[in-house]
Amino acid sequence: MPVSGAEDSTACPPRCRADIDLSAFESNVRALRAALPPGCRYISVVKADAYGHGLSRVVERLARGSLVDLYAVASLEEAAVVRRYDRLSPVLMLSPVFPGDEAYLLELGVTPTVSSPGEVDRISRVAAREKKKHPVHLKVDTGMGRLGIWHEEALPLYQKLIAADGLSLAGIYTHLASADCDPDFTALQRKRFRAALDRMPDLPREELLVHADNSAGFDSFEEAHGFNAVRIGIAQYGVLPAAEAAGRLRNLPLAPVCSLHSRVSLVKTLPAGTDISYGRTCRLERRTRVAVVAAGYGDGVHLACSNRGAILIRGVRCPILGRVTMDEIMVDATRIPDLAPGEPATLFGRSHGAEISLREYSEWCGTIPWEALCSITQRVSRVYTG
Repeated sequence: MPVSGAEDSTACPPRCRADIDLSAFESNVRALRAALPPGCRYISVVKADAYGHGLSRVVERLARGSLVDLYAVASLEEAAVVRRYDRLSPVLMLSPVFPGDEAYLLELGVTPTVSSPGEVDRISRVAAREKKKHPVHLKVDTGMGRLGIWHEEALPLYQKLIAADGLSLAGIYTHLASADCDPDFTALQRKRFRAALDRMPDLPREELLVHADNSAGFDSFEEAHGFNAVRIGIAQYGVLPAAEAAGRLRNLPLAPVCSLHSRVSLVKTLPAGTDISYGRTCRLERRTRVAVVAAGYGDGVHLACSNRGAILIRGVRCPILGRVTMDEIMVDATRIPDLAPGEPATLFGRSHGAEISLREYSEWCGTIPWEALCSITQRVSRVYTG
């Protein structure tokens, strides 16, 4: 039976809901793990509320099956949620630790990412004061231009880190900027990373997690000699990182985990020439059966979907009419003359044998699947199956 998330449980059916298939999620993780080389560690990226799927439920499922070697989060708040369901597995914080938060980091037993001498000083000082040797990962910037020490400057930071009283080096990593679309730059980033590692004297590689690859880098992972872990985010939720993804990742039996649904709230027939929604950006060219669907940008449906895209009702694609509003969208349901209020409507997912994929929906929204998932707001009930 479907189970609503505890934070969203109500006595009445939801107006708009995201269905989360935890069995599909677990199956995806198992398939991804099985495709890794022997000895390669699986880092599950569960930041941003597990990409909108519900952090607590996702971690609970992962912990129950002992499915991952490491969790990756973006904040101490997320790490605290992980710790409620898995007290033993390592948790890597991908984002910097704010000054003053070091004690919370140690209390939660979270492994921080360091990119600068200042971070080494701050975390080491607090850890040494508590007589702890706290594990950290060193991040190297090989071309992303975001976090990490620039690859040509990594050696001094490495030397400072291994000399710090309160720290122990547990891993080194970089992040690929365009593994989904630019193999040449990806190869350059790998080359820069390996060169940075080679410059580090007495680096105990066999004792460290060395990782660069995200979901997009999965297919070319074998080229990265000496790397022994991958960080998997979007792929474990059943979404390919690129529409043209090929090779090992496309051949895996990955299934979508999330689908987004609402209900028809009103059906009316309007004459030709009627303007629809704010700004009057749509004018009906014929007498039209209009269905009002209870989902809008307050639920995460992007304004860019206005006058483009469609939703599924009984498997029929009903084009979106006019501007998306906060709580509703209007669609052309003329092809369903007996449509009545209360009927299901699917924004992405399957309906009566038809499907709107998350990627197609994302393109209508003018965005990418990552943002489309993370944009589903908290007022949308998460309903868990499996």
